Amino acid sequence: MAKILMPKATAIWLLDNTSLTFNQISDFCELHILEIESMANGEVVGKMPGINPINSKILTSEEIKKCEGNSKLKLKLNKSELPKPKKIAKGAKYTPISKRQERPSAIKWLLKEFPGITDNEICRLIRTTKNTVDSIRNKSHWNYENIIPKDPLKLGFCNEKDLNKISEMYKKEEEKNENNVAKDVSNQDNNDEGSELEKV
Repeated sequence: MAKILMPKATAIWLLDNTSLTFNQISDFCELHILEIESMANGEVVGKMPGINPINSKILTSEEIKKCEGNSKLKLKLNKSELPKPKKIAKGAKYTPISKRQERPSAIKWLLKEFPGITDNEICRLIRTTKNTVDSIRNKSHWNYENIIPKDPLKLGFCNEKDLNKISEMYKKEEEKNENNVAKDVSNQDNNDEGSELEKV
């Protein structure tokens, strides 16, 4: 059975608002029967509010009534109404705790390699916060002097496809800027030649 969110809060609501047995609630919420009994006696949860599983569409009132009428039945999740989990396409799926402290190194590397990169692009690429990016961009990070730029791909913060996309985008941007500079220099030279001819 799929796990429900906030099982304790759901169990509290079921205890307060239904005549389901401790076993039925225990089974549905995947909590130990003794924990359910302690909740019923007010020993465990304190002031935790209950969550209505009908409002959150994980149970139907019909399902509850059916199980109230037969203590041998087990509650079934209202699967059709459950929101489907969103797939995260970008970046690494999980960053080990030991590597999370390397994020500033990855940010510093990105800022060095792609000076025009935006805070949002960095946040999306390596899953960090704007505050962290901002502190490194402005050199106000508490450990800025000791941060060594490191490739986020090698650190496992992003995948090659997404990094290449950023790289290609800023490569084109640089080429465009270089072409604009070359045009400006060429125009300036033409203007200078024109000025010299006028003097003659």
